[in-house]
Amino acid sequence: MALSEFDRELIAATQSGLPLVARPYEAVGAMLGVSGEQVRERLGQMLAEGLIRRIGAVPNHYRLGYTANGMTVWDVADERVDELGIQVGALPGVSHCYRRPRELPIWRYNLFAMVHGRSRDEVERQAAQIRALLGDACRASDILYSSAILKKTGLRLTES
Repeated sequence: MALSEFDRELIAATQSGLPLVARPYEAVGAMLGVSGEQVRERLGQMLAEGLIRRIGAVPNHYRLGYTANGMTVWDVADERVDELGIQVGALPGVSHCYRRPRELPIWRYNLFAMVHGRSRDEVERQAAQIRALLGDACRASDILYSSAILKKTGLRLTES
């Protein structure tokens, strides 16, 4: 899909994130010489067209005091993983939850849920809540604690 010059300018203006101000679309619009409404409208069209997948806030959990971040991994019955994943993903302490293929015999886990806490005890309490929700459908689990902060990046344009 061909990008217009405005699309390229919009992506360049937002690829490092939206400005941390009360009205970020208006701030981007001011940089581009258009209204904030035009920025919102075009970003919405780009979402609908599949040019971008999502617009979302990515909090820095460490700066918010959540220094014990654990990816909980679960060996869940395949016939229930989608249903249970939706329920786990709706829990307040879970920032994201998804299904992954098993890599038997090395890796048995097929359901992943990221939880954040101010301590490992807090993460373990949240894992216990997930374990209770999963019930008999869960055969095994583990918690993989973060050891580094990974920089997440969005869409980037390169000169071609």
